Amino acid sequence: MAEKNWHVGSTLPIAVQAVVCLGSAVAPARAFALSDSFAPPSYLGKLDPNMVWEALIGGVVVCAFLAAIALWIHSSLRRTRRLQLRRNAFVSSAMNNLNQGVVMTDAQRRIMFCNDRYLDIYGLTRSDLWTGMTGYDILELRRQRGVLAVSDDDFYEKAASPNGLITELPDGRAILVKYFVLPNGGSVATHLDVSDQRKLSRQLASTKQFLETVLDHVPACVAAKNIEDGRYIFANSAYERFWGFSRDHAVGKKARELFAPISAASIEAADKAALNSPDGQFRNEFEVDRAGERRMVASIRIVVRDESNKPEFLMLVFEDITDRRSLSQELESTKKFLELVVDNIPVALIVEQVKDGRYLLANRSAETILNRRREEATGLTASDIFNPKEAKLIIARDEAAIKKRGMITEEHPISTKDGLRLFLTRRATVLSDAGEPQYLIKTHEDVTDRRQTESRMAHMAYHDGLTDLPNRAAFLQALTQMIEACEGTSEEFAVLCVDLDGLKEVNDVFGHALGDKLLIEVAQRLQDSARGGVVARLSGDEFGLIIDGKQPEAGLALAQQIGEAVAQEFQIDGRAVRAGATTGMSIFPHNGADGAALLANAGAALFRAKQKSRGTISLYQPEMDQQIRDRRVLHQDLSMAIKNGELALAFQPQGVAGHSVAESEIIGFEALARWQHPVRGQVSPAEFIPIAEESGLIVEMGEWILREACREAASWPKPLQVAVNLSPAQFMHGDVVGLVHSILIETGLAPGRLELEITEGVLIEDFDRGLALLRRLKALGVRISMDDFGSGYSSLSYLQAFPFDKIKIDRAFIINLGRNPQSAAIVRAVIDLGHGLEMSIIAEGVETLDQLAFLAKEGCDGVQGYLLGKPLPIGKYAGLVGRAETMELALKTG
Repeated sequence: MAEKNWHVGSTLPIAVQAVVCLGSAVAPARAFALSDSFAPPSYLGKLDPNMVWEALIGGVVVCAFLAAIALWIHSSLRRTRRLQLRRNAFVSSAMNNLNQGVVMTDAQRRIMFCNDRYLDIYGLTRSDLWTGMTGYDILELRRQRGVLAVSDDDFYEKAASPNGLITELPDGRAILVKYFVLPNGGSVATHLDVSDQRKLSRQLASTKQFLETVLDHVPACVAAKNIEDGRYIFANSAYERFWGFSRDHAVGKKARELFAPISAASIEAADKAALNSPDGQFRNEFEVDRAGERRMVASIRIVVRDESNKPEFLMLVFEDITDRRSLSQELESTKKFLELVVDNIPVALIVEQVKDGRYLLANRSAETILNRRREEATGLTASDIFNPKEAKLIIARDEAAIKKRGMITEEHPISTKDGLRLFLTRRATVLSDAGEPQYLIKTHEDVTDRRQTESRMAHMAYHDGLTDLPNRAAFLQALTQMIEACEGTSEEFAVLCVDLDGLKEVNDVFGHALGDKLLIEVAQRLQDSARGGVVARLSGDEFGLIIDGKQPEAGLALAQQIGEAVAQEFQIDGRAVRAGATTGMSIFPHNGADGAALLANAGAALFRAKQKSRGTISLYQPEMDQQIRDRRVLHQDLSMAIKNGELALAFQPQGVAGHSVAESEIIGFEALARWQHPVRGQVSPAEFIPIAEESGLIVEMGEWILREACREAASWPKPLQVAVNLSPAQFMHGDVVGLVHSILIETGLAPGRLELEITEGVLIEDFDRGLALLRRLKALGVRISMDDFGSGYSSLSYLQAFPFDKIKIDRAFIINLGRNPQSAAIVRAVIDLGHGLEMSIIAEGVETLDQLAFLAKEGCDGVQGYLLGKPLPIGKYAGLVGRAETMELALKTG
């Protein structure tokens, strides 16, 4: 202890000792020198003896003083070293007992200190370290031991960040590393095991998320407030939905910052009452203003306390009870509504109590069944209301329904004030909570008129509405019955398909009303000719007959008789009307074993008869209808192709009529339909277009072609024209103008880029209507072109009636250019005619350079044909429409 104290306070004693030594040395000498009795025994030369003594004594003093100083310095150094060793030992002991690892480096990144906790955290020992080891070395050592998975740069960058670096060790521990750079260039890094903290933090976060999720799914509105300042600290989803704003908007604000003054005052009053309540709870109901709407809420407020029982925050739960308050009124209103509904349902409703059979409820419609007012029937039984016979029947049916415990439906007549009526009665048993029959609900619906209507509809389902003849379905049933009757016998019968010639002309000339009367007259003559046999109307102008007897004689005789009967003049509404009949015939069992086959073969014979001549009779032959069958199969395939998207578009270039192909600048394309059949392969348009026109599929096909062509053209970078053919059938069926308009809007194609090609058939069918439609199309801004000009007989009159934008010269005239002088003259005349009418002229079918040169010389405006390009997918003409793809143009050089 003395030694310690010495070391601690030895500076002052050493100085005092030096001064004392100096004083003790100087004082005797001075005294000796000043003594009068002292006399030096001798003199050393001329030196003053006093001076010599003073010098000697001074030297001794100086030496003593210097020795004291040296002793003091030595003692201070020893004490300083001991203090440093003790301090280092203390610091090392303290640092080694820290709960976190510490590593210190100097400015050269050499490790100056590394505590035991650091080594323990990463599984290292002192022997793993060496003198002069740097921070990079120890990081590499940790990486080799598998306790470091980041690069040196990432380690120092992330550890120096405010949040530090979290290192995940293989054993699952998490170490938080923070790195600090010291002013002298050195550094300190701390390594703290935060595994428990992270686990606890995750648990707390999970618990918090769970509690918030639970509160979010509570249907009532839940919120929490800070007691000190009344600011909201939490709100659930129901709270957000009720007030119409997010919880983020509410958190941190007071009631007066969120709600109207009257609502805020009510809320604050309830909060204050809860805080002043002895048990920390307060329930009340009050009105609030929600977006201008007054709502009544019921709330409970609970003061939540901490571990020391001090109020921490205020929890409030409330729900909207506005609707609940009016529940009784709504129930009363609902009761009245249900009574009103029950009274006005269009069927009789009776509710009967099972235990005694008494009527508990009856609506107004039931008064017809009960033959009395419903109030009078309540409390009575069936025996009290109906006569004994009816009552016995009703009670038996009621008991059967109760026994079944389900629904029983039946129709039976009931006597009413309007006479005997047919009622549909349904009986349903209602069970009690114990599963026993309690009530019987009976409904009675008067179905007398409905059944009469259904009878009429059944007749209509198998009869033609105009002629009242059996229709196709009834005819097929009759055929089936005839086949069943004749099977196994030698009996024969013939099936006749009769087509009425001239009906279309009658409709066009005299109108459809007179045409309908003609059909009625024809039906009567057919019935008269058949003499009680089966006659049916199969379609608009086609009839079917069945004739038994020796065949084919009986069938041919009837067909001849029908032809003669129909050929006789009809007098209808004072007008003389003439018609004819074309007949096809098949024979059972030779031409079919079932009704469908017989009717189809008779139809095939009719088709062959029409091909020959109107008014003829044709008997079915097996070899005659192969073409017809092929056409029918192809028709079915075409129908499916349109639905399945098997059709595609090919585009043929149209160019300016130049003297060479290079000079013939492409100005547009004509869109042409192509059909790749999955079995037949490529089907020629000349084969499937006529089928489409005959069957009416051309309408659906034409719409698809128009839409696809416009959609494709709208995507071209160059604003070239696209030409599309319109069939006369498209003008006769549907709104062609509306279709074109809607497709232009849908695809975004400019109207001026669309050219519609029509044939004279559009105007032949109905000149006035066709002309009106063309004018409406013209008004849309599209261009109208007459196709195949010169192939008809009345084209000039059409040119005079309608200002076409373009005339297309039929290919038949172009092919013969250079070989037939007449063709050249006709082409030259058409060009002059078109230019005189201010119409553009385009020639189709141009295949040689000579034809192109002739047309260019004669001033033809445009050309189209294989010389410029074949009809190909638009991708082959990518360069012409302005796309970057490789252009593959098929050209002929002549």
